Amino acid sequence: AMKTAILSEDEQPFDDMSEESEKRKKYIMKKSFLASNEPSCRTMQFPEVVHLNVGGECFSTCLSTLRRYENSMLATMFSGRHRIPRDSEGRYFIDRDGTYFRDILNFLRSGEIPQMERVREVYREAQYYALRPLMTVLEEMQPLLGERVRQAFLDLLPYYTENLERIITVAREKAIQRKARLAKLRVCVFKEELPVTPYERTLFPGTGIAPECTPESFQHKCNVDVSFGPWTAIADVYDLLHCLTNDLHERGITSEQQCIGVCDKHLVSHYYCKRPIYEFKITWW
Repeated sequence: AMKTAILSEDEQPFDDMSEESEKRKKYIMKKSFLASNEPSCRTMQFPEVVHLNVGGECFSTCLSTLRRYENSMLATMFSGRHRIPRDSEGRYFIDRDGTYFRDILNFLRSGEIPQMERVREVYREAQYYALRPLMTVLEEMQPLLGERVRQAFLDLLPYYTENLERIITVAREKAIQRKARLAKLRVCVFKEELPVTPYERTLFPGTGIAPECTPESFQHKCNVDVSFGPWTAIADVYDLLHCLTNDLHERGITSEQQCIGVCDKHLVSHYYCKRPIYEFKITWW
């Protein structure tokens, strides 16, 4: 019995070695399998001149051009680590609209910048291809630079986007209700909260407000469909109206506006609201 016990103890390490040996064998086989597959991806070869089919438009360029910026999507695609589908003619296929791909290639080739009227669209393509150097250049050009400044101004306006949507919603409801081509709505646009004129500031130095008045005295809602303001940026009422017109146009909506007066609501003492009211005309067809 004692001999049997000793044998059992001797056999135990042998079993452990057998199990460990099996694990090691599987590890080696797995590593060998991966090694046999990785080189085929990493060593995928491309010709010096690459023929491309981008959404049905054909281009030819040097491989070095596509690899110019190593962090770009094109450099990654043609690094040899990825499989790229080919069309029936053997061209490498990219499933993307090819309208502005020539601008992408021209920048990769010689740093050429697109014409101003193509900047927005080319910028979107540069984003898709993760071409950061081109994006950086375009961001400092019009119209993208102006759009960035404009957006900084709009960020100061409370509920600009929501109010823009409300203009569209109200105008649509009025047009449907009246079954009319045009819809008119009243929009209040004011920069300053307090209705104090330069003349009144000379009467009441400092705050320009009569002693018996408090800021709460001037808080009210004008009888309009939508109201914008106040804001603290240098940009004035006409700048905001321009933003509204442009944003409506981007949505395919034609609009006109004109000032039709001011809000005449009495607030306190001799003060009336005096916020300008604009009539927006939205054309639906």
